[in-house]
Amino acid sequence: MLTVDYDRLGLRRGERLLDLGCGGGRHAFEAARRGARVVALDAGAEEVDAVRAVLAAMADAGELDSGGEAIALRGDARRLPFADGTFDRVIAAEVLEHVPEDTTAMAELARVLRPGGTIAVTVPRFGPELVNWALSTEYHDVPGGHVRIYRRSMLGRRLRANGLRPVGHHHAHALHSPYWWLKCAVGVRRDDHPAVRAYHRLLVWDITDGPWVTRRADALLNPVLGKSLVVYAQKPA
Repeated sequence: MLTVDYDRLGLRRGERLLDLGCGGGRHAFEAARRGARVVALDAGAEEVDAVRAVLAAMADAGELDSGGEAIALRGDARRLPFADGTFDRVIAAEVLEHVPEDTTAMAELARVLRPGGTIAVTVPRFGPELVNWALSTEYHDVPGGHVRIYRRSMLGRRLRANGLRPVGHHHAHALHSPYWWLKCAVGVRRDDHPAVRAYHRLLVWDITDGPWVTRRADALLNPVLGKSLVVYAQKPA
Protein backbone atom coordinates (compact mmCIF):
# COMPACT_ATOMS: atom_id res chain seq x y z
CA MET A 1 0.00 0.00 0.00
CA LEU A 2 1.89 3.02 -1.29
CA THR A 3 1.23 6.59 -0.19
CA VAL A 4 3.67 8.30 -2.55
CA ASP A 5 3.05 8.57 -6.31
CA TYR A 6 6.39 7.72 -7.93
CA ASP A 7 5.47 9.44 -11.18
CA ARG A 8 4.86 12.71 -9.32
CA LEU A 9 8.09 12.19 -7.40
CA GLY A 10 9.84 11.76 -10.76
CA LEU A 11 11.76 8.62 -9.84
CA ARG A 12 13.73 7.07 -12.70
CA ARG A 13 15.71 3.88 -13.04
CA GLY A 14 19.24 4.12 -11.67
CA GLU A 15 18.53 7.10 -9.42
CA ARG A 16 19.48 7.20 -5.76
CA LEU A 17 16.58 7.31 -3.31
CA LEU A 18 16.48 7.70 0.47
CA ASP A 19 13.47 6.23 2.27
CA LEU A 20 13.65 7.97 5.64
CA GLY A 21 11.79 6.26 8.46
CA CYS A 22 11.22 3.29 6.19
CA GLY A 23 9.25 1.27 8.75
CA GLY A 24 8.18 -1.95 7.08
CA GLY A 25 9.90 -0.89 3.84
CA ARG A 26 6.95 -0.58 1.47
CA HIS A 27 8.26 2.48 -0.38
CA ALA A 28 11.83 1.16 -0.48
CA PHE A 29 10.67 -2.14 -1.98
CA GLU A 30 8.71 -0.47 -4.77
CA ALA A 31 11.54 1.93 -5.59
CA ALA A 32 13.98 -0.99 -5.86
CA ARG A 33 11.53 -2.86 -8.11
CA ARG A 34 11.53 0.20 -10.37
CA GLY A 35 15.32 0.03 -10.69
CA ALA A 36 16.36 2.66 -8.16
CA ARG A 37 19.35 2.46 -5.84
CA VAL A 38 17.72 2.69 -2.45
CA VAL A 39 18.81 3.37 1.10
CA ALA A 40 16.07 2.44 3.59
CA LEU A 41 16.81 4.12 6.90
CA ASP A 42 15.03 3.75 10.22
CA ALA A 43 15.83 4.32 13.89
CA GLY A 44 14.45 0.92 14.92
CA ALA A 45 16.67 -2.17 14.84
CA GLU A 46 13.74 -4.56 14.38
CA GLU A 47 12.41 -2.59 11.42
CA VAL A 48 15.83 -2.54 9.74
CA ASP A 49 16.33 -6.29 10.26
CA ALA A 50 12.88 -7.04 8.81
CA VAL A 51 13.51 -4.85 5.75
CA ARG A 52 16.86 -6.54 5.15
CA ALA A 53 15.18 -9.94 5.23
CA VAL A 54 12.55 -8.92 2.70
CA LEU A 55 15.14 -7.35 0.40
CA ALA A 56 17.13 -10.58 0.44
CA ALA A 57 13.99 -12.55 -0.42
CA MET A 58 13.18 -10.12 -3.24
CA ALA A 59 16.65 -10.57 -4.71
CA ASP A 60 16.36 -14.36 -4.50
CA ALA A 61 12.95 -14.21 -6.21
CA GLY A 62 14.26 -12.10 -9.08
CA GLU A 63 12.17 -9.06 -8.18
CA LEU A 64 15.16 -6.76 -8.59
CA ASP A 65 16.06 -7.83 -12.12
CA SER A 66 15.33 -4.30 -13.34
CA GLY A 67 18.67 -3.27 -11.86
CA GLY A 68 17.39 -1.97 -8.57
CA GLU A 69 19.32 -2.45 -5.38
CA ALA A 70 18.70 -1.54 -1.76
CA ILE A 71 20.29 -1.56 1.66
CA ALA A 72 18.71 -0.99 5.07
CA LEU A 73 20.49 1.02 7.77
CA ARG A 74 19.80 2.36 11.23
CA GLY A 75 20.07 6.11 11.57
CA ASP A 76 18.80 9.32 13.11
CA ALA A 77 16.71 11.68 10.96
CA ARG A 78 18.34 14.63 12.73
CA ARG A 79 21.88 13.54 11.84
CA LEU A 80 21.89 11.72 8.52
CA PRO A 81 25.15 9.86 7.77
CA PHE A 82 25.35 11.01 4.14
CA ALA A 83 27.23 13.70 2.24
CA ASP A 84 25.50 16.76 0.85
CA GLY A 85 23.52 16.06 -2.34
CA THR A 86 23.79 12.26 -2.10
CA PHE A 87 20.25 11.47 -3.28
CA ASP A 88 18.20 12.26 -6.38
CA ARG A 89 14.90 11.58 -4.60
CA VAL A 90 13.84 11.42 -0.96
CA ILE A 91 10.75 9.96 0.70
CA ALA A 92 9.78 10.75 4.30
CA ALA A 93 6.50 8.90 4.80
CA GLU A 94 4.60 9.26 8.09
CA VAL A 95 7.73 10.10 10.09
CA LEU A 96 7.98 13.85 10.76
CA GLU A 97 4.94 13.84 13.04
CA HIS A 98 7.00 11.61 15.38
CA VAL A 99 10.07 13.88 15.49
CA PRO A 100 10.10 16.70 18.07
CA GLU A 101 12.86 18.53 16.16
CA ASP A 102 11.11 18.30 12.80
CA THR A 103 12.78 21.39 11.33
CA THR A 104 16.17 19.83 12.06
CA ALA A 105 15.09 16.68 10.21
CA MET A 106 13.82 18.76 7.28
CA ALA A 107 17.12 20.59 7.09
CA GLU A 108 18.93 17.26 6.93
CA LEU A 109 16.59 15.99 4.20
CA ALA A 110 17.23 19.14 2.19
CA ARG A 111 20.98 18.82 2.72
CA VAL A 112 21.26 15.26 1.38
CA LEU A 113 18.98 15.95 -1.60
CA ARG A 114 20.82 17.03 -4.72
CA PRO A 115 20.01 20.39 -6.36
CA GLY A 116 17.09 19.79 -8.72
CA GLY A 117 16.03 16.67 -6.81
CA THR A 118 12.57 16.07 -5.43
CA ILE A 119 11.17 14.95 -2.10
CA ALA A 120 7.82 13.50 -1.03
CA VAL A 121 6.76 14.13 2.56
CA THR A 122 3.65 12.44 3.94
CA VAL A 123 2.02 13.22 7.28
CA PRO A 124 -1.39 12.55 8.82
CA ARG A 125 -3.96 14.98 7.41
CA PHE A 126 -5.16 17.67 9.83
CA GLY A 127 -8.91 16.92 9.90
CA PRO A 128 -8.91 13.13 10.33
CA GLU A 129 -5.98 13.35 12.73
CA LEU A 130 -7.74 15.95 14.87
CA VAL A 131 -10.68 13.55 15.26
CA ASN A 132 -8.32 10.82 16.43
CA TRP A 133 -6.74 13.11 19.03
CA ALA A 134 -10.19 14.20 20.25
CA LEU A 135 -11.40 10.61 20.63
CA SER A 136 -8.32 9.12 22.28
CA THR A 137 -5.33 10.41 24.21
CA GLU A 138 -3.75 6.96 23.97
CA TYR A 139 -3.67 7.26 20.18
CA HIS A 140 -0.88 9.83 20.27
CA ASP A 141 0.32 10.28 23.86
CA VAL A 142 2.65 7.26 23.94
CA PRO A 143 6.44 6.89 23.63
CA GLY A 144 7.31 7.47 19.98
CA GLY A 145 3.78 8.70 19.21
CA HIS A 146 2.63 11.70 17.22
CA VAL A 147 3.83 14.97 18.70
CA ARG A 148 2.00 17.40 16.38
CA ILE A 149 -0.72 17.75 13.77
CA TYR A 150 0.28 19.48 10.53
CA ARG A 151 -1.82 21.75 8.41
CA ARG A 152 -0.67 21.80 4.79
CA SER A 153 0.22 25.49 5.13
CA MET A 154 2.39 24.76 8.16
CA LEU A 155 4.24 21.91 6.45
CA GLY A 156 4.76 24.05 3.36
CA ARG A 157 6.25 26.92 5.40
CA ARG A 158 8.69 24.62 7.15
CA LEU A 159 9.79 23.02 3.89
CA ARG A 160 10.33 26.45 2.31
CA ALA A 161 12.30 27.60 5.34
CA ASN A 162 14.73 24.77 4.62
CA GLY A 163 15.15 25.58 0.94
CA LEU A 164 12.55 23.21 -0.52
CA ARG A 165 9.85 24.49 -2.88
CA PRO A 166 6.47 22.69 -2.69
CA VAL A 167 5.24 21.82 -6.19
CA GLY A 168 2.12 19.75 -5.54
CA HIS A 169 0.09 17.70 -3.10
CA HIS A 170 -2.67 15.12 -2.78
CA HIS A 171 -4.39 13.00 -0.14
CA ALA A 172 -4.40 9.22 0.27
CA HIS A 173 -5.99 6.33 2.18
CA ALA A 174 -9.50 7.67 2.78
CA LEU A 175 -10.76 4.24 3.83
CA HIS A 176 -8.28 4.23 6.71
CA SER A 177 -9.68 7.34 8.40
CA PRO A 178 -12.93 5.75 9.65
CA TYR A 179 -10.98 2.68 10.76
CA TRP A 180 -8.82 4.77 13.08
CA TRP A 181 -11.82 6.78 14.32
CA LEU A 182 -13.43 3.48 15.23
CA LYS A 183 -10.29 2.24 17.00
CA CYS A 184 -9.95 5.48 18.93
CA ALA A 185 -13.61 5.32 19.95
CA VAL A 186 -13.52 1.74 21.29
CA GLY A 187 -9.87 1.75 22.47
CA VAL A 188 -6.78 1.71 20.25
CA ARG A 189 -5.69 -1.64 21.68
CA ARG A 190 -9.09 -3.30 21.19
CA ASP A 191 -8.19 -5.24 18.07
CA ASP A 192 -10.61 -7.96 19.21
CA HIS A 193 -13.64 -5.65 18.99
CA PRO A 194 -16.09 -7.10 16.40
CA ALA A 195 -16.45 -3.83 14.47
CA VAL A 196 -12.69 -3.29 14.39
CA ARG A 197 -12.07 -6.83 13.21
CA ALA A 198 -14.68 -6.50 10.46
CA TYR A 199 -13.27 -3.20 9.21
CA HIS A 200 -9.75 -4.60 9.35
CA ARG A 201 -10.81 -7.47 7.08
CA LEU A 202 -12.13 -4.90 4.60
CA LEU A 203 -8.80 -3.07 4.58
CA VAL A 204 -6.83 -6.29 4.14
CA TRP A 205 -9.08 -7.21 1.20
CA ASP A 206 -8.48 -3.79 -0.31
CA ILE A 207 -4.70 -4.01 0.11
CA THR A 208 -4.24 -7.60 -1.06
CA ASP A 209 -6.86 -7.84 -3.83
CA GLY A 210 -7.43 -4.22 -4.86
CA PRO A 211 -11.10 -4.72 -5.83
CA TRP A 212 -12.57 -1.98 -8.01
CA VAL A 213 -15.24 -1.10 -5.47
CA THR A 214 -12.80 -0.19 -2.69
CA ARG A 215 -10.31 1.38 -5.08
CA ARG A 216 -13.05 3.57 -6.56
CA ALA A 217 -14.41 4.49 -3.13
CA ASP A 218 -10.94 5.41 -1.89
CA ALA A 219 -10.26 7.61 -4.92
CA LEU A 220 -13.59 9.43 -4.60
CA LEU A 221 -13.24 9.99 -0.85
CA ASN A 222 -9.55 10.97 -0.75
CA PRO A 223 -10.14 14.70 -1.30
CA VAL A 224 -12.45 14.74 1.74
CA LEU A 225 -11.37 11.91 4.05
CA GLY A 226 -7.85 11.01 2.95
CA LYS A 227 -5.89 10.09 6.08
CA SER A 228 -2.51 11.10 4.66
CA LEU A 229 -1.36 14.39 3.19
CA VAL A 230 1.38 14.00 0.58
CA VAL A 231 3.43 17.07 -0.36
CA TYR A 232 5.98 17.05 -3.18
CA ALA A 233 8.80 19.60 -3.12
CA GLN A 234 11.90 20.38 -5.16
CA LYS A 235 15.32 21.61 -4.19
CA PRO A 236 16.21 24.49 -6.53
CA ALA A 237 18.89 23.61 -9.06
